[in-house]
Formats: sequence, C-alpha cells, structure tokens
Amino acid sequence: MPNQVLIIEPQNELKFKVNLSGLFDQGHTTHMKLTNPTSNTVLFKIKTTAPKKYYVRPNSGVLEPNAKVDIAITPQHFYVDPNETHKHKFMVQSVIAPDNKTNIDQVWKETHPNQLMDYKLRCVFVSPREGNTNDAGDTAAQNEVTKKLVAVAEEGKPPAPQSVSKAFSKSENVENDMQKVSSEVIHLREEESKLRHENLRLKEELLRLHQQVGGEHMAQRGHSYAPDRKEQLSVPWLGITLAMALLGIIIGKFFM
Repeated sequence: MPNQVLIIEPQNELKFKVNLSGLFDQGHTTHMKLTNPTSNTVLFKIKTTAPKKYYVRPNSGVLEPNAKVDIAITPQHFYVDPNETHKHKFMVQSVIAPDNKTNIDQVWKETHPNQLMDYKLRCVFVSPREGNTNDAGDTAAQNEVTKKLVAVAEEGKPPAPQSVSKAFSKSENVENDMQKVSSEVIHLREEESKLRHENLRLKEELLRLHQQVGGEHMAQRGHSYAPDRKEQLSVPWLGITLAMALLGIIIGKFFM
C-alpha cells in the first residue's frame, strides 16, 4: 500500500468537545485540512467508524495540484459511551486520478485496494471537567446525571420502522373510514333535502286542492239556496280522502 501523498492537519487526532453529562457539544465543529502538494490530481474520501454520529462536509472530492480543502466534522447530539471512545476513528482515503479518466465513481470502482492511500486519525473527547477528577463526590454526581440523561435519551428514541409502518397503516385506515362517513353524511343530507322539497310540494298541492274544492262548493251554494244534503256531505269526505292519500305518500317517502 503506497504512502499517503496528502498533507493532513491535524496529523494524529481529532478533538471533540463533550459536556458534563457526556453528550457531544452541538455548537462545536472540528476541522481537518487536506493539502495536495503533488503535481497530480488526487481523489479523496473521508470515512469514520461511527458514521451515524458525525456530519462530514465534504466527505469526498477532488484536489487539484497544490490545492487545499477544509473538512468540517460536526458531531450529532449523542451520548459518548466511555467504553466506545477508542472505537471512534476517521480515515482519509485517497488515490491519484488517472489522466484519461473523468468519471470519479468509475475510478474508485476500478482502483485496486492495494493502490489506495489510507491515513487514520483517532478521536479525542475533551470535557470541561477534564483534569479535575480528584473530587470523588463530583464524579459520582456526574455519573448519576449521565445515567439519567441516557435513560431519557433511550425513552425519546424514535420508534422502530415496523412500529412506524403500523402507525401509518392505522392512520390510513382511520382516514378511509372518515371519508366513508363523510360521504354517507353528505348523501343523507341530500336525501333529506329532497324529502323536504317533496313535502313542501305535497303541502302546496293539498292547499291548492282545498282551495279548488272550496271554490266549487261556494259556486254551488251561489246557484242554489237549498243544496241537496248528499252534495253537502260529499265535499268534506272528498277532502278527507285526498288528505289521507297525501299523508300516505309522505309517510312512504320518509320510511321506505
């Protein structure tokens, strides 16, 4: 494996700030500078053993001869497990770009692992209380706070993908049921409106019939001073019959 041609600063370790509870300081960004002192174009990638705990921008690129690039590494708001601090490492991987290749992805795919140039840096976590660990009482209190914060962080973790999927499925079912109920309500309201219009029409028809029958009865009384008793009785019975027929139609509209 060839030696790394890039000049990397810092050379050995990357320092990150953590607070008293062992959480990464979100407001702190660590920088790494890469310099290409050669006359060749060099491709680079930044890799880490804990990719979910760091934002690296840019994490890959091209360095022209004598060019420089600043790499910003920002930790996420995660708790730093003391047992895993030695596992956090970064690696700068580079390769000299062939003259006849313009596709960067193709170059990385075709490059044999033995041709890659690697350079590793370890992570160091700096605490505000570092150097004052002689106070056993403070250390115990700090450990207690750390345990509580870790417990809270565990409770606040996002649900597993399967739980999220079930939640979305339930939400979609509820939404479909609400749409069905809403459509049914709209349909019932339309039916109610139709029945009301039909009821008003029947009432107007009944009133018109009453007025027509009343007019005919008055006309007959105007032509005759002594109407026949059968004619006097037939008019009320005709009105009652019509009213009962209309009432039957209305009841049928509402209950069928």
